[in-house]
Amino acid sequence: MKQKFDIITSTCVPLPLENVDTDQIIPARFLKATTREEKFFGENLFRDWRYHPDGSLNKDFILNNPAYSGQILVAGKNFGSGSSREHAAWAIAGYGFRVVVSSFFADIHKNNELNNFVLPVVVSESFLKELFDSIFANPKVEVEVNLPEQTITNKGTGKSEHFEINAYKKHCLMQGLDDIDFLVKHKDKIEAWENKNEA
Repeated sequence: MKQKFDIITSTCVPLPLENVDTDQIIPARFLKATTREEKFFGENLFRDWRYHPDGSLNKDFILNNPAYSGQILVAGKNFGSGSSREHAAWAIAGYGFRVVVSSFFADIHKNNELNNFVLPVVVSESFLKELFDSIFANPKVEVEVNLPEQTITNKGTGKSEHFEINAYKKHCLMQGLDDIDFLVKHKDKIEAWENKNEA
């Protein structure tokens, strides 16, 4: 979903599991879908954890706990490992998450999130642990993610960290542009350069 990104303040959904791979995020059987509808993939985010094999709701899984909600998913270390399927980022965006916080992301998945207007925020392990502690102590605690300043703040403790992001991707997120939009926006400059440099 193309949305301009600025400052997001939200409660969080905690997923304190390490090495969550893309098959757990969106199982392989959904890769055969003939739609790219965000709602479809969002409904099947963490499908095999959210539901039992008989299709009944797994009330023990965190996304099914009504105490936790929000636009920010806080995940354990090495989030998005495994296959390069972009469908995993589609599912995260389709569910409604705009930010994923972890101490480490698999590179391909991190880029897939950025390409689908989800901001992956890398924090220190100590900040992540404290964030989990704050959320579990108070599910209503809010986190502020400030993209212009590249800071994340745990409003429960007041502690902040700076996070890194590629300057181009930052610009695209803040303007609500994907790669094609960016090129179209600069079409005149590209054509002028081509005309100037024709052999």
